[in-house]
Amino acid sequence: MPADVAAVDQASGLRRLARAKPVRVIAVSSGKGGVGKTNVSANLAIALANVGKQVMLLDADLGLANVDVLLGLTPGPNLSHVIEGKCSLEEVILTGPGDVKIVPAASGVKRMAHLTPSEHAGLVNAFSELGLDLDVLIVDTAAGIHDSVLRFNQAAQEVVVVVCDEPASVTDAYALVKVLNQEHGVHRFHILANMARSFQEGRDLYRKLAAVSDKFLDVTLDFLGVIPFDEYVRKAVQKQSAVVNAYPRSRAALAFRKLAQNTDKWPVPDRARGHLEFFVERLIQASYMEAEAYP
Repeated sequence: MPADVAAVDQASGLRRLARAKPVRVIAVSSGKGGVGKTNVSANLAIALANVGKQVMLLDADLGLANVDVLLGLTPGPNLSHVIEGKCSLEEVILTGPGDVKIVPAASGVKRMAHLTPSEHAGLVNAFSELGLDLDVLIVDTAAGIHDSVLRFNQAAQEVVVVVCDEPASVTDAYALVKVLNQEHGVHRFHILANMARSFQEGRDLYRKLAAVSDKFLDVTLDFLGVIPFDEYVRKAVQKQSAVVNAYPRSRAALAFRKLAQNTDKWPVPDRARGHLEFFVERLIQASYMEAEAYP
């Protein structure tokens, strides 16, 4: 079957999978590594699960995955095996803390960071076949502005950009916002300050980013809040556990629970835009358009 026909068939098939309950899709990204993005993704997922949400966490750092390591899980097959056709997506899903469903990617597999459009479409098609009952899908992307990062962010309903008190963090976050806005039509971003020494420090980081974005870009930036610097986060990482579970009364755990409450208040689009199949359909379309642009 020709690639264009296959893509159309996939998309039309997904539209027939309409569910009664929409899925909120949140991409968590950063302009650079080392800002605690994966820790944010994992703790947000578990905090939402702890209040009764059905959550899936997709490790979308396809070549340098570490969600499983962070949470002390031992994956068998991972997304690289799904791409190679060796197993189904359902076979790689792990059950993490709070019954969070975790989709592990590969670590140290360079090719996974450079999937072809058809491989991306195959991965996306695997998601369309899942029969899980979900409230939230959190996508922990890689850092930077690689094609896969942009694709996952473009497909999500909400984009959270994590920054910390490093000049390069804010500069690279602006670069990510700029590319997503000018080249991929994303106009709304939530800015989360991580490892901040005070609320004011986090607010100042947001204001720096907002000042330059408001001047040069057509975007809306929302200050999502602050995750404070907390030694208990480091202790939790050493225990390969989420701080919300390992040290539930710590300042960071309280902040993650507040973050979960805030994200749970975001409106969920009705009809197609609120469904997981919309997420994967957007990815199929992105892969198809890339294939057309670079035959």
